[in-house]
Amino acid sequence: MTSMIEFPWQQEAIIIHSQRILNSFQYWLGYSVLDVSGSPLEIAQALFAAPFVLASQGTEVNPILNYGNRKALAQWEMSWEEFTRTPSRNTAEAVLQPERNRLLADAATKGFSYFSGVRITSTGKRFQIEDGIVWNILNEQNQYCGQAGMFSKCEFI
Repeated sequence: MTSMIEFPWQQEAIIIHSQRILNSFQYWLGYSVLDVSGSPLEIAQALFAAPFVLASQGTEVNPILNYGNRKALAQWEMSWEEFTRTPSRNTAEAVLQPERNRLLADAATKGFSYFSGVRITSTGKRFQIEDGIVWNILNEQNQYCGQAGMFSKCEFI
């Protein structure tokens, strides 16, 4: 495994994306998702090592996952390379897509949304998420550039 994949938080694009994720959470919810300070690199490393699952997707018609912290990669049983090539819709079973789509649309409209629901790993294991949050990611010009989601509580079912 190369250091760029083993430590994706060291990539310039991921450092910038990490800032956008954190700044956008603060913007929409009014508090910080992670109590951290330091250089942008140190903040990106802390987000990658955070004690909660955090993932984000881009703005493609069929959005692709573009970030997963260490807990997200473990939860969905994927490497960084696999995760960042995966359509985000693949994180939920087909029968649950309407509810997932409603959640993402609600967050897109309001800026953020709380959720609970069932998701599926890359190997087909199902898990129930409780008390999750999805929010819109904004760039430095306050333009929409994707969505992020996080949760701490989940149980395999």
